[in-house]
Amino acid sequence: MSNADLRERVKEPPSALLVESYYRLAVARAQAQVFDHEMWAHLAHGLMLDRQGIVAREALAACLRCVLNLAAQGPDAVPVDHRAEDLYSYVERRIIAELGPDTGGRLHTGRSRNDLNATTWRMAIRAELIAAQRALLALRGTLLRLAGEHAAVVMPGYTHSQHAQPVTFGYWLLAAADVLARDSTRLAGALRHVDACPLGAGALTTTAFPLDRALTAELLGFAAPLEIAYDAVSTHDDGLEATGALAILATFLSRLATDLVSWSTWEYGFVELADRHSAVSSIMPQKKNPAALEHVRAASAMVQGALTAALACNRNTPFADVGDAVTAVNEPILDAAARTRRILALMEEVFALLTLRPARMACAAAEGFGTATELADVIVRETGLSFRQAHNIVAAVVRDALDAGRSADAIRSADLDQAAQALLGRPLGIAASAVAQALDPAANIRARTVQGGPAPAEMARLLQARHAALAADAALLDAMAQRIAAARERCFALARDLAQAAPA
Repeated sequence: MSNADLRERVKEPPSALLVESYYRLAVARAQAQVFDHEMWAHLAHGLMLDRQGIVAREALAACLRCVLNLAAQGPDAVPVDHRAEDLYSYVERRIIAELGPDTGGRLHTGRSRNDLNATTWRMAIRAELIAAQRALLALRGTLLRLAGEHAAVVMPGYTHSQHAQPVTFGYWLLAAADVLARDSTRLAGALRHVDACPLGAGALTTTAFPLDRALTAELLGFAAPLEIAYDAVSTHDDGLEATGALAILATFLSRLATDLVSWSTWEYGFVELADRHSAVSSIMPQKKNPAALEHVRAASAMVQGALTAALACNRNTPFADVGDAVTAVNEPILDAAARTRRILALMEEVFALLTLRPARMACAAAEGFGTATELADVIVRETGLSFRQAHNIVAAVVRDALDAGRSADAIRSADLDQAAQALLGRPLGIAASAVAQALDPAANIRARTVQGGPAPAEMARLLQARHAALAADAALLDAMAQRIAAARERCFALARDLAQAAPA
């Protein structure tokens, strides 16, 4: 039996059904998603073995030369026959085929596939989360920019899908940006937990070889080792946390998309999507369908499904290294990250190219009785009545106006007097100018000066604070990305130096 055929503890080759259902797909995913990370991890481990004097430098130099060549050539340089379930098995076979088992077999000293695979998949997840966080920061930046530009664009605010109170489109965008800021915080927390290195944990309990786990963590750009070995190879709660944060984020993106879908209809006419985000009908010439937004909602559902799959992979598994809880879970985690990253970028572009219809938005705000709350407040301030009494008077006026087919901007002081006479036995006598101002949506907004309201001065304050927070979040992400990039450059440079120092 050749080395290629050797399966050690078992005598038969893997079932063809097992290969098709598991091995083939798993190795293909690893080739696409972790090959580069695995080459990097091999180099870091080899450099540490040399630093610690665990393996002779000449053998390590040969191994590192081989790994550097594989890294340059890419996954196709590693033959795969689907007799093993993971990429590492084929990489080691390729190294041994070139260097022989005595030299090529030394790179795996003090290491298991358990800690290696846990490390490389964490590296892949870390990279995807950084990319998703960048896309999220870009969307937040666009929403904040547009919030400032449209801070005076009056529109109806809704509760229970009914006219509630006047807002501005900028205020709606600012509120959305704040939700996304919390999503950034959740993703940053998940990234901190992903940013810990399992390498050196071995199969379960580390090893008797004098490994320097801090060195390999540093060379791989991690903040620190994931300290307890049992934990490092037996859990993937970092990925579950990340997928949960992504699912929460994607769910909110679907809510934003739903608002834009509604507001782009003929009945609302508030916004229009760019042509590049729209689709046409095969039969109805007039159609301009919101394809991008419908895709965002569908992708959001898939991210939610990825979270369910990841949690289900862990449910009722032993607290140990097992394929379903620790390995299989990588697929839904990375799928969730990639989908979320893509729809974040798409939503950023949708918002950046959105066309507003301010006149239609303002008209809807004026005619939809959203100013009724302010009208009740005016009655309280002008007459001293309780808010409940004022509420009843305005409710009667609104009911009568609707029955008569009149809009909110047709309400007059006499209407209030008539309702008050019926309910209280006396008129209110509020000046016509006060009633007109209460019914003006823009005046409503200017009056909302309480912290967190849409008044212009408060909007300016909030926007300044949010831009500062966004810049701080971006700086933290940049620092992490720069640390990782610098570690990779250093690791490869050190590996090339070692490979060239020892004779070939």
